[in-house]
Amino acid sequence: MTILHIDSSARTEGSVTRDLSAQIVAQLGGNVIRRDLTDALPQITENWVNANFTPADQRDAVQRDTLALSDTLIEELKAADTIVIGAPVYNFGVPAALKAWVDLVARAGVTFKYSETGPVGLLEGKRAIIAVATGGTPVGSEIDFASGYLRHIMGFIGIHDVEVIAADRVMANGPVAIADAKAEIEKLAA
Repeated sequence: MTILHIDSSARTEGSVTRDLSAQIVAQLGGNVIRRDLTDALPQITENWVNANFTPADQRDAVQRDTLALSDTLIEELKAADTIVIGAPVYNFGVPAALKAWVDLVARAGVTFKYSETGPVGLLEGKRAIIAVATGGTPVGSEIDFASGYLRHIMGFIGIHDVEVIAADRVMANGPVAIADAKAEIEKLAA
């Protein structure tokens, strides 16, 4: 099994999601592709959009270079059987670095396509496990715009087997929330 392990917390020390995602990866075992989003990914630009919508066989060298990082991130996704994402909730949503990753991997004709009935994900047969931690936002509540968004994005690109491991309301429930999340990790099967 190949695991793509993505961490998006700005904190490299003391991060609940980094700890949980590392435990998930250890529990599953396998070959690991590591992607740490601490060093922010670039935002998409007009040049990126224009390159993306130019047919691949018609792109010039500058356009190919513009899409090179996106292509690399997509290849990491394609190579993985399981995607493990550490996603803290910042201000009710995902960190900007994780949103930038989504923007770079959700590409029409590459990770999804449009059909007569709507978009169809092209990355079928994969699993995603998302480790979410919040300070005070209940995961799955009407003010949690992170876990539902990530579940939707995974489905949008074809990954429908999505599990959320939550350590929510850590500022209120601290050790209990983390212990509950760790207990859920112990139940994971490869």
